[in-house]
Amino acid sequence: MFSKLWNDIQKGKIAPVYLLAGLESYFIDETIRRIKMKLEEEGEIETITVDLDEQPVDYVIDESDTIPFFSSKKLIIAKNANFLKATDKAKEKINHDLTRLGKWLEFPSDTSITIFIAPYEKLDERKKVTKQMKQHTVYLLAETPKEHDLAVWVRNEVSSRGKTIDDEAISKLIEMVGMDMIHLQSEIEKICLYLGDEMNITIDLVDNLVAKTLEQDAFKMLNAYMRHDISQCLSIYHDLIRQKQEPIMLVALLASQIRLMSNVYYLLKKGYHPGQISKQLKVNPYRVKRIVEDHINVSDESLLKALYGLSEVDLQLKSMGGKRERFLELFLMKPLSRINGQ
Repeated sequence: MFSKLWNDIQKGKIAPVYLLAGLESYFIDETIRRIKMKLEEEGEIETITVDLDEQPVDYVIDESDTIPFFSSKKLIIAKNANFLKATDKAKEKINHDLTRLGKWLEFPSDTSITIFIAPYEKLDERKKVTKQMKQHTVYLLAETPKEHDLAVWVRNEVSSRGKTIDDEAISKLIEMVGMDMIHLQSEIEKICLYLGDEMNITIDLVDNLVAKTLEQDAFKMLNAYMRHDISQCLSIYHDLIRQKQEPIMLVALLASQIRLMSNVYYLLKKGYHPGQISKQLKVNPYRVKRIVEDHINVSDESLLKALYGLSEVDLQLKSMGGKRERFLELFLMKPLSRINGQ
């Protein structure tokens, strides 16, 4: 849908009013950028940004109906169209005249382009104003693409910069960065600049250049522990301690990762496929994919033992003195079969 809209914008087919809803800010920001760029090709424009959390919608209508003095067109960006979501009327800070808005939508100004942004997962379809907005505007829902479509988008972004990327590198990039398209675009830009005259983005390059989060390091540490790779596990742990990470926070992260793995394995047994699991647990699909791939090496019993062992470390950290980092280190040095003396 956005590709069709962007093609229309490129051809100069710009509507007077847009409604861009949803949580994927990349599509919203890119649409605004393209509209603005196309308008600037035709002459100077006046851009006005209005926050509807702070200003009534009347202000947007008045601005739109006012003929621009120093430019041929006026671009009005109305952020946070909160009157389109389900809210408690008593808690609303601003009183929006929705009756006036409904009438204005039928005959908007031809000297202004107005973009309403509703950065919410769902709009309240029961509201009259929502139905009016959908009927009289160019409406699009900005959602994060599905796994395959996101991979295609990454490849196209890399290709547009004159570089190539293999499938493994794409998977690694999305696994490390997540589904945030603006963040992905930023990392792609950084990697392409680093490449210089070289052409191909590899999985090693992604692993070395993309900043790792604490959660990702905890996941790698746990995987090494489950594989009985004590050397790598302790190496990651010592790096985190050198970065001044608190052992008690690392214990909480490890426990959270184990509970996630346990939930993934439970849903697998119930017949869910990885895509459904990702949606059910609201987790990056590439993380779920990695957990599923490692399932053959990890038993439910091992997970329970590790979780119980971490609860003991947590108690020690909260009740005992001494070198705090040693408690978790000793836990990580024990094979799973020896946790709790088993």
